[in-house]
Amino acid sequence: MAAAAPTSFDATQRMEELGRIILAYSDVTEKLQRTQDQLNRTVQSLRAELGEKNRLLERRNRLAALGEMAAGLAHEIRNPLGAIQLYASVLGKDLEGRERSLEMVRKISGGVRRLESLVTQVLQFTREIRATVGACDLAAVVDQAVDFAEPLFAQRKVTVTVQGPRPLEVRIDPLLIGQALLNLLRNAAEASHPGGVVQISFAPPPADSDARQFHLIVRDGGPGIPADVLDRIFNPFFTTKDDGTGLGLAIVHQMVEAHDGTIIVTNPADGGAKFEVRI
Repeated sequence: MAAAAPTSFDATQRMEELGRIILAYSDVTEKLQRTQDQLNRTVQSLRAELGEKNRLLERRNRLAALGEMAAGLAHEIRNPLGAIQLYASVLGKDLEGRERSLEMVRKISGGVRRLESLVTQVLQFTREIRATVGACDLAAVVDQAVDFAEPLFAQRKVTVTVQGPRPLEVRIDPLLIGQALLNLLRNAAEASHPGGVVQISFAPPPADSDARQFHLIVRDGGPGIPADVLDRIFNPFFTTKDDGTGLGLAIVHQMVEAHDGTIIVTNPADGGAKFEVRI
């Protein structure tokens, strides 16, 4: 018996089925493309994160070696400094009444005290900093640091503004973060012009941030940091100040890292320098 000739209905049905297959194939292709794009973005993000972690690991290893060497030097220097201070004190007693000679002794003692302060900072830098984390109010930590820095702000004729939610409950080491903030505030006061403003702001991190708890920003009213030194600003013993030791910001960096956080410095377009702590 001969097969029935295909009708126009059968042809239409087959065309519809073919159309559905093509649409389904296109949908699967689009989904695969979106998945591939997402995987590519994830891979790029992981590569960037790995590069950053490798950079931090390299920095830590470099600083560990430098710290070990600096600690040895600091201990070797401290003993003769004590002897010099003792001899200067004895010499000062022998030179009572001879003001010109006494002034030279005072200069020697002042130089020794400055070296002792530097040695103390070196030893502080070389010690491993560990955060004792507990629940606290970040706003209270900020207020206390501002109070401690107030004499310097008054001396420099600099005003301070603070903006942030109150309270902001976080889990940090309040002593370490308070000390780090105090160091940043001192730098900001010294960098600001008389009549300038130091701005402090803090808030929970935005959705796209790598921070888990908060962003804390300190902006000064100074000229900003020269572009050629931005990458070195947290290196130990690097300073742009005539009387600086180059350890203040390096210690701040360590205190932030002890919280698995990051600190970033930039020069905003409207002037000054901006230090942002992300924890």
